[in-house]
Amino acid sequence: MGDPQFFDSVAPLSLADIAALTGAELRGPAERLVDGIAPLGQASSRDLAFLDNPAYLDTFKTASAGACLVAPKFAAHAPKDLALLIAPQPYHAFAQVAARMFPAAMRPQPVFGENGIAPGAIIHPNAHLEPDVHIDPGAVIGPGAEIGSGTVICANAVVGPNVRIGRNCAIGPSASIVHSLIGNRVIVHGGCRLGQDGFGFALGPGGHRKVPQVGRVVVQDDVEIGAGTCIDRGANRDTIVGEGTKIDNLVQIGHNVVIGRHCVIVAQTGLSGSSTLDDFVVLGGQVGVVGHVRIGMGAQIAGSSNVREDVPAGARWGGTPAKPYREWFRELTTLKRLAEKPESASHTRKTRAEGGGESND
Repeated sequence: MGDPQFFDSVAPLSLADIAALTGAELRGPAERLVDGIAPLGQASSRDLAFLDNPAYLDTFKTASAGACLVAPKFAAHAPKDLALLIAPQPYHAFAQVAARMFPAAMRPQPVFGENGIAPGAIIHPNAHLEPDVHIDPGAVIGPGAEIGSGTVICANAVVGPNVRIGRNCAIGPSASIVHSLIGNRVIVHGGCRLGQDGFGFALGPGGHRKVPQVGRVVVQDDVEIGAGTCIDRGANRDTIVGEGTKIDNLVQIGHNVVIGRHCVIVAQTGLSGSSTLDDFVVLGGQVGVVGHVRIGMGAQIAGSSNVREDVPAGARWGGTPAKPYREWFRELTTLKRLAEKPESASHTRKTRAEGGGESND
């Protein structure tokens, strides 16, 4: 549940308010107020919970939450006194309500609550800031940088020369952004590195010659980039992250990579240079993608897989090297059967012939 030490609800919501916000069907007292969120098994009479997974159906049957967002197929299992908000996608509805209750949890927040330039911020006189920009102590804004209204630059972040950051963005503590163009409503969490050199070297027996990286990083609207993620600038063209894409913590994106719209990239994934993800691609945790590979629209790659060739649109692949799910599962099943197979009679006779078995003397 929300801890008021860090995240205090801005105001209670009535069940009528929640129904209006989410479009859910209300079965319960419209005037009842909730001001917190919690898991089903821990929710009190002031908390909103949700049920979207049948694994928690037994907990739902004894829940004592103030109200519960629930899918229609589970509503009949509710305890008699539990107020219900019936929605086709309870988790999506829950996210809407939680965002309304706890807006401060939606993006990195400034150390100093008030808007404006905090003491200790360093802003070059040639930088351009629109009204209602917040710059925290220790942040550095370089010459020619432009930052849109409603954007927060948190403590010790660095915005390099000529960088453009759109409106209503949040740049987390100690992030650095250079050689980059950032759209609107972008969230960059703490410790991210955007726009540094791509890993480009001309290899040779006499040594490795550095290749200048003269492209940019272009991040489109509504992208979220998790803490510690690195996105290299392009070598001779741009590295691009498409609108609505969500990137987890500790992801490495190499130079010239192109990521489409509304992709999901989970932690510790690495995309090698010049690889391409079409729209709505999902990469599980610790996926590796080699350079110059294309993953088609809507494809899904299982965690810990290694992608070494182009993946068709809509495909579901896994394994190392990655391959279609059915083929991957068939290989795993075959290996398991081989591992469980007892020693053959011929192997036993051979062992005895070599002196490893019982003697007939």
